[in-house]
Amino acid sequence: MAEDNDFQSRMQRIGGLVHDLETIADPASRAAAKELVQLLMDLHGAGLERIMEVVFQSGEAGARIIDDVGQDPLVSSLLVLYGLHPEDLQTRVERKLKKIVSKLHKMGAEASLVEVVDGKVRVRASLNTHSCGSTARTVQATLEESIYEAAPDLSSLVIEGLEEPTASGFVAVEKLLGAYPAASAPGHPSAGLSDSMD
Repeated sequence: MAEDNDFQSRMQRIGGLVHDLETIADPASRAAAKELVQLLMDLHGAGLERIMEVVFQSGEAGARIIDDVGQDPLVSSLLVLYGLHPEDLQTRVERKLKKIVSKLHKMGAEASLVEVVDGKVRVRASLNTHSCGSTARTVQATLEESIYEAAPDLSSLVIEGLEEPTASGFVAVEKLLGAYPAASAPGHPSAGLSDSMD
C-alpha cells in the first residue's frame, strides 16, 4: 500500500531529523529542540491513549474497533510507536505468519514461530526439496518484510532453515573433505586430493 510506504518513509525522515538534533552546536538550542520533540510525542501518545480508552468503553463494539485498527498496517505501526497496540509482540508475529501461509505455500515454503524472548524473534522456515537458492532468498525477504511490518518494535529477527541448497546437487570437494575428517588420513583414497588439485 502506498500509505504504508509513505508512513515508513516519513518515520525514517523523522528519525533522521531527530538524530540530526545531536549535531546542533549550541547546547541550549539542542536541549530545547529535543524537549519539543519529546513534548509532542507525549501529547500525541496521551491523545491516542485517551481515544483508545473512549472507544474501549463502548463495550463489545469498541473492542472490535480496537482489534480492527490494531490490524490495519498504518494504524498498527502508530500504536506500536506509542506502546498502545492491543496485541503483544508474539501475538502480532503469530497472526502475520498465519496470514501469509498461502503465500509461502505457493513458494513451496512453510514457517513457524520458534520463540520470542526480550523482543528477539526466532522463526523456523523450510522449503520443499525442489526449491532453489533464489526461492530461499525470496522466502527470506517475504518473511522479513511481513514480520517487520507486524512487529517494527522487535529488537532482532533470526530466520532459520533457509540455507541455500547447492546448485544441481553439486557438493564442493572442500565440503566433502571437511565433512569426513578421515579423508585426510594417510592411505585414504582422497588423501592429498586437494594438494594435487592446486
